[in-house]
This record gives sequence, C-alpha cells and structure tokens, in this order.
Amino acid sequence: MMKEKMHYFLMMTVSTLIMAFGTYFFKFTNNFTFGGITGLAVLVAKTGFISASDFNLIMSMILLVIGLIVLGRKFAAKTAYCSILLSISLSVMERLWPMNAPLTDQPMLELCFAVALPALGSAILFNIGASSGGTDIIAMILKKYSSFDIGRALLVSDALITAVGFFIFDIETGLYSVLGLAIRSFMIDNFIESFNLSKYFNVVCDHPEPICDFIVHTLNRSASVCLAKGAYSGQDKYIIFTALNRVQAVRLRNFIRQNDPKAFILISNTSEIIGKGFHSV
Repeated sequence: MMKEKMHYFLMMTVSTLIMAFGTYFFKFTNNFTFGGITGLAVLVAKTGFISASDFNLIMSMILLVIGLIVLGRKFAAKTAYCSILLSISLSVMERLWPMNAPLTDQPMLELCFAVALPALGSAILFNIGASSGGTDIIAMILKKYSSFDIGRALLVSDALITAVGFFIFDIETGLYSVLGLAIRSFMIDNFIESFNLSKYFNVVCDHPEPICDFIVHTLNRSASVCLAKGAYSGQDKYIIFTALNRVQAVRLRNFIRQNDPKAFILISNTSEIIGKGFHSV
C-alpha cells in the first residue's frame, strides 16, 4: 500500500510539473488565451496590475477554498495538492526564470508545446483520478447542484476567454489561441486512450487448448472459450476471447501464427477494460 501511494503521489507531482512547464514557458510568454484559469490569467496580466502566475495562484486558492466549503473535505485532498503545486510552480518559475519574450521565433512550434504539455499532464491526472483544480472545481460545483451540461458550459467559457484575446492582443495571437482551443480536447482524449490502450482478441480455431495454455501459463492472463459453428463450412469451431496489453498481444499473435496458422484472428484496440489485471471500477 505504501508503495502504491508513493507511486500515486509521484504521478500527481510529475504530471502537475509538466503542466506548469508547458503553461509558463510556452503559453504565458506567447499570450495564448485558451483554457480556463490560465487563459484568463493571460488576459489579466495584460493590464500590468498583476502577473499571470500570481493571478493564477490567487484564483486557484479562492476556487480551492470555495470547493472545500461546498464539496467537502473528501474533494480537497488530491485536487488541493495538484492545484497548489501548479500555482506555486508557476510563481516560482516566474521568479527564477523571468520571461520577457517567447523562447523561439516560431509561434506554431510554441503553440504545439503550449497545448501538448498541459494536455499530457491533464491526461495523466485524469487517468489516475486526480485534477489540477481551476475550472474543474466550478464544474464539480455545478454538477452537484444542477443538471447543467458541464462539458458545454466549460467549452463556452473557454471560447469566450479565447475570443477576448482577439481584442486584447492581435489577430494572429487570437487565431493561434483558437487553434489551441480546438486541438486541446482532442489531444487529451488521445493521450488518455494511449495510456490505457489494450488489445482485445477473438480467435476462431479448431483446437483451443494450446492457445489457452499459452495465454494462461505463459502470458499469465485468462480467456473465455465458446463453442460455435461456421456459417460456410457448417463445422464446429471454438472462439477464444481474451484481452492483453500490447506486448502480450504481439507474443500471442506470433504464437498463433506459428502453431495454428489456420486460425482466424480479430484484434481490436480498446482503452476501457475494467476488471482484474486491468483497471478497477
């Protein structure tokens, strides 16, 4: 249990720092306004009254306190740690490495990292059941007290913040922000799917015993076997169902190819396998 908790804590820490790195070095310096509290921080920083990092810290703490009051202590543990770490990391980076201009003169390259790094960090947090706070807290509060379409509401708020960037900054920066908003959700979904990607096998064969033996004793997985009948031949067949990770899938495919070349194999990608040996409910 202690080892699992340490691994969980490490995953939260690394993913949050990845988000902070991408946000500070690529998002803030280029005035990209897509995405929740950090996007709003970019707009507020333009006034010169407060920096983007400090505004993000203040707003995150306010939302965290509201979330603690409304949602209770159970909410606070994971979200509080990630939210505080993200906010403090941004403020520390601002003081250690003050940035007056982007790292490069390639805005498209900077946009790629401004989207990819926070998306990767968010996907890791989502995958382990954690959150970096910010507008996620608002979403959880709305979900508790209303039947609001949370996803649509967050999308509308992100779109409004991004649209204001056209008036605060120039057209080019606004267009880059719109592009970043468009591809951010797509990248998060794809990161999550790639983390959980497994292979689902349907193997149609005449002799299931050797294949099942390889699955159970060599791959340390399990399988289900069903009796079926071929529609064309009318002969009895067996269908083996099993789910494996990518490395195991390659080993099973090679084993079947060598030992039962007449077997018919259907292999599907899946990212939602819940059960022993994969993901718990």
